[in-house]
Amino acid sequence: MEFLAPFMEVYTLDNVKFLLEGFAVTLKVATLSIVFSFIIGELIGTLRYARIPVVSPFLALVVETIRNLPLLLIIFFTYFALPEIGIEMEITTAAIVALTVFESAMISEIIRGGLNSIEKGQIEAGRSSGLTNTQTLRYIIVPQALRRMVPPIVSQFISLLKDTSLAVVIALPDLLHNGQIIYAQKGSYVVPVFILIAFLYFIVNFTLSLVARRLEIKQT
Repeated sequence: MEFLAPFMEVYTLDNVKFLLEGFAVTLKVATLSIVFSFIIGELIGTLRYARIPVVSPFLALVVETIRNLPLLLIIFFTYFALPEIGIEMEITTAAIVALTVFESAMISEIIRGGLNSIEKGQIEAGRSSGLTNTQTLRYIIVPQALRRMVPPIVSQFISLLKDTSLAVVIALPDLLHNGQIIYAQKGSYVVPVFILIAFLYFIVNFTLSLVARRLEIKQT
């Protein structure tokens, strides 16, 4: 019973509600970052695939730079450095912007790789049938590439959800932040709090993993 005592003390209605409020912030930040990063990543990936002079090489440089920087550094830069040049954001916005910037670079590579995976013969067939480059991309390349891109994109979104926890460094009131507030009250609260935090992350990420796995199976 002594082992269970901390669990009974921690898992009160108020504490669980407080953790769920933090989890709601985590899901909000993750969802908005997913939407924005997908839109931006799709645009960048497509422009790089199109090999537009000047534009594509410039985007390649930007993407490679971002991909090789730690996400934590981007979060710090967004929240602490940008205000020095007059760009100030509140904590939640800064977290969304930082995650969107980082994940857009990752998603753009998935998009570009998916588009490049389509055989050149199909592109030539589309062009020979009278379709323009844009029509060939829209009606032939993209539909096929999307089926191949969905599983890795979902996996990247799972990583994004987990990466939201890094925003605790700028005091984002998310799940991990609220958990820290609770277990700071008493040392014995650490294990129960982390178990509940892990459980909440697991439920969402495992669900997304199942989705990604089913999509992969459909591709085979």
